[in-house]
Amino acid sequence: MFNELDPQKGSLLISEPFMLDPRFLRSVILLCDHNSEGSLGFVLNNKTNVQIGQLLEPIPTCTFPIYLGGPVAQESLFFVHSRFDLLLSGEEVAPNLYFGGDEEKLINAIQQHQIKTDEIKFFIGYSGWSSGQLDKEINENSWAVQNKYRHHIIFEGNGDLLWKDAIIGLGPKYAHVANFPQSPELN
Repeated sequence: MFNELDPQKGSLLISEPFMLDPRFLRSVILLCDHNSEGSLGFVLNNKTNVQIGQLLEPIPTCTFPIYLGGPVAQESLFFVHSRFDLLLSGEEVAPNLYFGGDEEKLINAIQQHQIKTDEIKFFIGYSGWSSGQLDKEINENSWAVQNKYRHHIIFEGNGDLLWKDAIIGLGPKYAHVANFPQSPELN
C-alpha cells in the first residue's frame, strides 16, 4: 500500500508516481480542510506565469508567483502564509501556517516589503473532494499522506523537485519512488 496515514487538516497529499489525472500529475497538495463534509487543498507545485501584481491593482509591481491550486473556482484567488503576526488573520492549518486572511493588511504588508516569497503562497483555484471521496482515492493508492514535514516546503520549490522532496520526506521506504520515470513506457 502506498499510504499508511490518515489525512487531516495540514497534511500533505503526494500523488502516486503514475497518477492518471493530468491535473494532479506529480502534485503535492496542502490540505487546508478535511472533515466529514469533504476536503479542500491547494496544489503547491504548479506555478503559473502570472504574478500577483498582475491581479491585484494596489500592488502592480509585486512579482510573487501564483500557483494553480486546483481545478475548482479558478476565478478566485487564495493564499496561505506564515505571518499571522503581520496579518492578524487566517485560519490555522498547522503550527505557524495559515489559510487566508485580511486582504487589506496583506496588501499593506506587501507594499511595505514586510512579507517575503518564502512566507506566503498565492493560488488560483483549489482542489476539492466531496464527503468520502478523498479517503476512497487514498485507499486506491492515488495519494500518500504526509503529516510531519518541514513547513518551509510549503513556500519553496516547484514542479517535480518539490514532489521528489515530499516523496523522500516520507522516509527510506518511499525514497526509491522519487526516481521513478514519469513515463515508464519510455524507458
